[in-house]
Amino acid sequence: MPASDARRTARSGSEVHVGADTHGHLVAGIILAAGASTRMGAGKLWLDLHGLPVIAWSIRTFAESGLIGQLIVVAATEAESRMRRLLEDLAIPTAVVAGGKRRRDSVRAGVEAAASAEWVVVHDGARPLVTPDLIARGVAAAQETGAAVAAVPIVDTIKRVRNDVVAETLDREGLWATQTPQVYRRALLLRAHQRTDADATDDASLVEGLGTSVRVYSGAYGNIKITTPGDMELASKLIASMLAKQEMVPPELQSTRARERAR
Repeated sequence: MPASDARRTARSGSEVHVGADTHGHLVAGIILAAGASTRMGAGKLWLDLHGLPVIAWSIRTFAESGLIGQLIVVAATEAESRMRRLLEDLAIPTAVVAGGKRRRDSVRAGVEAAASAEWVVVHDGARPLVTPDLIARGVAAAQETGAAVAAVPIVDTIKRVRNDVVAETLDREGLWATQTPQVYRRALLLRAHQRTDADATDDASLVEGLGTSVRVYSGAYGNIKITTPGDMELASKLIASMLAKQEMVPPELQSTRARERAR
C-alpha cells in the first residue's frame, strides 16, 4: 500500500481517528535507538541513507503515517540532544528518553513514558524500511488479543550447530522470523515487563510468559535490520525501489531543517 493511501486509510471513516485506534484510543510509537551496535559501531543509526540518517527514516514514517498520536524515541544518553533536534519539526507530540543497558530496559523506559497511550507500537530504529502499511496492519491485528508482531516465514534451512559441527537440521515448517513493528496494549506490555527481569530479545516472549496469545501478521522481507555494512547497501537499493512505488515518504518532502539538525 502506498504511503499516501495508508495515511488516507488512517484518516477516513467516522470511527477512525488520527493517531488513534478505531475506538479513539491513543496510539504511541516507541522507536528504539539506544543499542550498542557492536557489529557496526554505535553511530550506525546516524549514517547517511538516501539523504537522511538511518534513524530518521523510521521516525519520519511513524510521524507521517497518521496512525501515531505520540512518538517516543529511546536514545543513548550521549545522543539525546542530537535526537531532540531531529524531532523538533514533527507535527505530533514527541519525547526522547534515555535507554538502558539491555533492549528490554529501553523498551520499558519507552512504555513508561507513554503514560497516556492505550496502545504502543514498538519498533527498532535500525529497521528504516518500515511502512505506514506495516504499522496500520499491526494496530489492526493487535485488537484481537492485545498483542501482534510482524513476522515472515523462514525460507533458509536452519541447522543447530555445536562446536562448529551440525548437530541437528530443524524442520522449518511453522518457523517464522519476527520483526518490528510489534504492537501491544500498553498495560499488557508493562505487566509483562513487571512480571520478570529476565532478558529478552523481543517483547513478544515476555507477553507470552503471561499466557497471552500473540497474533502474527505478515511482515516484509525487505523490512531488514541494519547490522552490517552490506545491509546499508541493500537498504539503499530497497529504499530507492520503495520511493519509486510511493511506499515511503521521499526526502524532498521532509524538512531540510530536520536533516541539517541531524548532522
